[in-house]
Amino acid sequence: MNKIFLTIIVAGLILIAGCQSKSESRAASTSADTTQLASTEPATTSNIDMSKVKVADAKSILARKQVPILCYHQVRNWKERDGKVGKDYIVEVQNFKDQIKMLVDSGYHTILPDQLYAYLNTGAALPAKPIMLTFDDTDLDQFITVNPILKKHGYKAVYFIMTVSIGKKGKFVDYMSADQIKQLSDEGNVIGSHTYDHKNFKKYAGKDWEEQLDKPTKKLENITGKKITEFAYPFGLWNAEGIPELKKRGFKMAYQLSTKRDEKDPLFTIRRIIASGYWSPKTLSNSIKNSF
Repeated sequence: MNKIFLTIIVAGLILIAGCQSKSESRAASTSADTTQLASTEPATTSNIDMSKVKVADAKSILARKQVPILCYHQVRNWKERDGKVGKDYIVEVQNFKDQIKMLVDSGYHTILPDQLYAYLNTGAALPAKPIMLTFDDTDLDQFITVNPILKKHGYKAVYFIMTVSIGKKGKFVDYMSADQIKQLSDEGNVIGSHTYDHKNFKKYAGKDWEEQLDKPTKKLENITGKKITEFAYPFGLWNAEGIPELKKRGFKMAYQLSTKRDEKDPLFTIRRIIASGYWSPKTLSNSIKNSF
């Protein structure tokens, strides 16, 4: 099982790299217009009644200025075995601290999916310089290393969990336990679905919808005691045919990487950029400005 799982992850990293490199060249052209994002005061999720947020038409959603969303994977120091591609998805600990400090010093405020959903659909106010931080694949360092750093600055994040890995110890990577995932949720972070075992969403058929969506969602809801409404596509790959399957399962938004949003379903093709392990805080800052 470990060998199969590691093969899947390695293949995934390679495919993501290709996906990201192709999409970054399009990032500037997909930036939205100059519609104002923010009020001068921080917004919170506590005053958002999600049951009263009506979904806007796609044109209105696409017209709103995009909120920067960063996608992280592993946060640990590089090792000799880490290849050139792998290092793109491994941000070293001090670099991560410096990146977060840059965001804080630049005046960024983290937001969570309910805030983004209300903003995109109704124009609800967001804090000045909003940003969303997301972490994929359930890696243990996201709990041990990332969470304390974010808490120090009052930042919250979204963790997209691949349920096959919960509680597992791999040859190269260890993964969060159910208790750790629940703690992240209890502390005010958001837990989202990242499928069972990272299978390419574009290839789902038959029982895949149950195995990759239904069962993982139920497991995460049992762990957190909360409804799971956010989904991240493995490798950032999506197709329009699968979006109705997400909708009928109660997902409110789905996140890709940095390719163009779908003109009919922008809520299910939310853009993110991968925060590269090669980027300095200054490079990350420039990438945020250029991509969104």
